[in-house]
Amino acid sequence: MALAQSLQKAIDYMEENLLNELSIEAIAKQANVSPFHFQRMFLIMTDISVGEYLRRRRLTLTAQQLLNTDHKIIDIAYRYGYESPEAFTKAFRKQHGLSPSEARKGRGALQSHNRLMIQVNLKGAKPMNYQIVERDAFQVNGNVRVAKPEK
Repeated sequence: MALAQSLQKAIDYMEENLLNELSIEAIAKQANVSPFHFQRMFLIMTDISVGEYLRRRRLTLTAQQLLNTDHKIIDIAYRYGYESPEAFTKAFRKQHGLSPSEARKGRGALQSHNRLMIQVNLKGAKPMNYQIVERDAFQVNGNVRVAKPEK
């Protein structure tokens, strides 16, 4: 349980700092693990890398800003850490399948990647009811298949 809580704390930290430059060291510190172990743990539990998660979340938020505000596209790009309009357009198109200008005009569907919430579901925590029953002797028959050695 503590592992899930520490991972969620790191995710919360990433979400609170999406507009800032984030280092893997600062994120891993939130989870009280090394950067190497945090990246492995995050990838195993979420099936995406930390960098990919941040990129997807930032591009989801940029799409929301494009639709809900009249801020300039370049200002939105810079706000979310893109150094050039070209880099932003390329990343935006990769995730959403259309350019930021097309998105603003409502010309297509956008991909939304929601904030991660870690939930742990334990199975097998209920005791299993069983009983030992004595039976008369019985015979079991079976076939044994022997694999032929490869040549």
